[in-house]
Amino acid sequence: MKTCFFIGHRDAPDSVATALAAAVEHHIVEYGVTEFIVGHYGNFDRLAAAAVIAARAFYPQITLTLLLPYHPAVRPIETPHGFDGTCYPTNIENVPPRFAIPRANRYAVEQAEYLIAYVINAPSNARKVMNYAKKRGVTVENLACVD
Repeated sequence: MKTCFFIGHRDAPDSVATALAAAVEHHIVEYGVTEFIVGHYGNFDRLAAAAVIAARAFYPQITLTLLLPYHPAVRPIETPHGFDGTCYPTNIENVPPRFAIPRANRYAVEQAEYLIAYVINAPSNARKVMNYAKKRGVTVENLACVD
C-alpha cells in the first residue's frame, strides 16, 4: 500500500481544488497510491479531503484517514463523513498541545511515500513539514509551484 499525506496553509484558496483533484488522480494512477492521510485544521485540509472523497467514485480502492494530533480520549472526534477512519500517532501522548499538530504531521510524513502540498509562505509550519518530507526522500508535489 502506498501512502500520500497532505500539508498546506489553512487559508489556502478554494481555487486550489481543481489542482488538488488532478494531483490526487495522478497519484492514484501514476504512483499507485491507495491510502491518503489528511488533517482537519484549515481550508487546504478540507479541500484535500473533498478531492479524495470525489476520486473514490472512480477509484473505490482508495482510503482516506483523518490524522488526529490530540488523543481521542482527550479531544473526542467522530470520524467525518467520507473518511475510512482516524489515526492517532504513537508516542505523542506527552507532547505539549502547542506542539501536537507539528508532531502529528511529522509522523504522517514518516508513514508516507508522497506528499501533496500547498506551500507559499516561507516561514510556516507547512514549509517545515514539506522540507522534512524532502529530507526523508518523500516525493513532494507543491501545488503552489514555489520551492
